[in-house]
Amino acid sequence: MSQHTEMTLAEKIGPNLPYLRRYARALTGSQSRGDAYAVTALEAVLADPAQFSDDVSPKTALFTVFHSIWKSSGAQLNEEESGMAAEALRHLAALTDGTREALLLRTLEEFPAEDVAHIMGTTSDEVGDLLDIAYAEMAKSVSGAVMIIEDEAIIAVDLENIAADLGHRVTGVARTEEGAISLFEREKPDLILSDIQLADGSSGIDAVNRITANAGDIPVIFITAYPERLLTGEGPEPAFLISKPYTEDQVRSAISQAMFFASSAVLKA
Repeated sequence: MSQHTEMTLAEKIGPNLPYLRRYARALTGSQSRGDAYAVTALEAVLADPAQFSDDVSPKTALFTVFHSIWKSSGAQLNEEESGMAAEALRHLAALTDGTREALLLRTLEEFPAEDVAHIMGTTSDEVGDLLDIAYAEMAKSVSGAVMIIEDEAIIAVDLENIAADLGHRVTGVARTEEGAISLFEREKPDLILSDIQLADGSSGIDAVNRITANAGDIPVIFITAYPERLLTGEGPEPAFLISKPYTEDQVRSAISQAMFFASSAVLKA
């Protein structure tokens, strides 16, 4: 038997750490707060590797450690928040306990229900109940105007339909960076859905940076085929990120989560 057949702890954690960052950011609505909880989870595993179970997949084990920390401290509101972020957190406080966690784990991270139950320390039936409640509460969320930056026509139409089904109004679709700037100048949206690579080789990141530089806090959801490249922990990165190919539930969940938060850090060009 080869001495290299057993994976090291670093090999188990490394590939899954970007996705823990994504989840933590979506859960908190903040790059800095999300990354801080992800780092705390990593430090906990390194301090006590026995917490990292070999009875489940490495990703499930890592998220389980994160949740043990989140349940004890992360779900509490940060009283130092102010302005729109504080308003968003107050809104979240009114939601049923566990619904956002269950929804994000199931839709954004695509864990099977039994893995969600393991991570949250509950049962699959309870997870199903939490998801039903989450979708009902999502349906009651305030509607708003959504701007889409996407160069692929089929994807753009799909995103328009999903946003409309959630009760939001789409201000338009831009296929290039300059088109996005022009669309934004015609009407300021409440939320931006943006691809990374656009039709003429321009960047959705650049477009969003130009928009938010003057417009203040607008929730932004980035869509990319390579999410791990955008979740390195180096410099400002998106709080809301969807992987291509995406599912309708992922987009629905991300839109509803993003609408709760005003803080949406964007990438440097």
